[in-house]
Amino acid sequence: MNKKEVSEIKKQFTQDNCSITRLCGCYVDGDKTKKTELKDAFLSLPEEEIFKYFEIFKKALSGTIGKNLINMEFPLKTEQEGGTQEFLLKLRDSRLTDQELLEQFYDKVIASYDYGENYLILLIHAAYDIPGKASDGLEMFDASDEVYEYLLCCICPVNLTKPGLAYNAVENCFQNRIRDWVVDMPDIGFLFPAFTDRSADIHSLLYYTKKPEELHGMFVDELLGCTLPLTAATQKETFNTIVETALGDDCDFEVVKTIHEKLTELAEAKKDDPEPLALDKNEVKALLLQSGADREKLEDFDTQYEVCGGNDALLMVSNVTNTKKFEIKTADIVITVNPERADLVETQVIGGRRCLVIPVDDHVELNGISVKTMDLPKEE
Repeated sequence: MNKKEVSEIKKQFTQDNCSITRLCGCYVDGDKTKKTELKDAFLSLPEEEIFKYFEIFKKALSGTIGKNLINMEFPLKTEQEGGTQEFLLKLRDSRLTDQELLEQFYDKVIASYDYGENYLILLIHAAYDIPGKASDGLEMFDASDEVYEYLLCCICPVNLTKPGLAYNAVENCFQNRIRDWVVDMPDIGFLFPAFTDRSADIHSLLYYTKKPEELHGMFVDELLGCTLPLTAATQKETFNTIVETALGDDCDFEVVKTIHEKLTELAEAKKDDPEPLALDKNEVKALLLQSGADREKLEDFDTQYEVCGGNDALLMVSNVTNTKKFEIKTADIVITVNPERADLVETQVIGGRRCLVIPVDDHVELNGISVKTMDLPKEE
């Protein structure tokens, strides 16, 4: 799924557009015991509760694709009888009315979700009547030819509010606040099936994680049956290792600066593209060559790439570099430069030592204080 497709589904979580047919849930304590369950026709709930649920559902479709939102495909074996995809498909097609299937789902979540405190499993079924689109991109609500039926699962921590003093308006006094159990925003969740090319794709799903470095591998493996992708931080480490390994002694300041500039240019050119910007093995190799790498140094690139990240690994540009910041770091100094002016930084050998040289103008601040720069020697 891309940004536009995610946005289209998020827009359904409003009072006017709501296509949710049923809401189910299970409250689990820190000992993995089911405390209570809920099941309601969603639109029969009080309006105040509906809006609170909308906030939770929107959050489970928020973040950066490739970091918080991850597209996952089902291996073929999961689509066979008894597989994870086949189970989710049966659950969707039941429209959450089969209590036995729901209990199986809750049990699978409890067994695979590693969390030592209280949490709420929320599961909705929705049926979105997809409006057609004219050639100019405008929606035609009377030209729908497909209903997108899907499940959205959110797993939300349930925590006690903090202790403190509260004002009692009735008694006109301050007193100890009553602590309540409150449902937080989702920790993880998933949308099944994926909404790809504005249509249901039963061979994939969209996975959400609040913390990109905590993908909850057992949950992904056992409940969803999908292959665990590289985390955002691992993608960055992998890219750095590939560059350092492939370039070897040629991994100098100018080449790496050029790589950053090329990635920034690429991101800028694709900023309006709804698809997340990713690089495959061949594109990473081409990037190194365009940045000044010696072709002979890349003779073993394919092998090095496979060792570092896997032959088919895709690296999201948003994960491997920060195009809004150009940072230079030594053991004792960190310098942050406007990425558009990375050309100001040069390397020179001065007095037998390698130095970073940054020209300055008359305006220099030190800890927020304007300081006078060194006077240039007068020309004779």
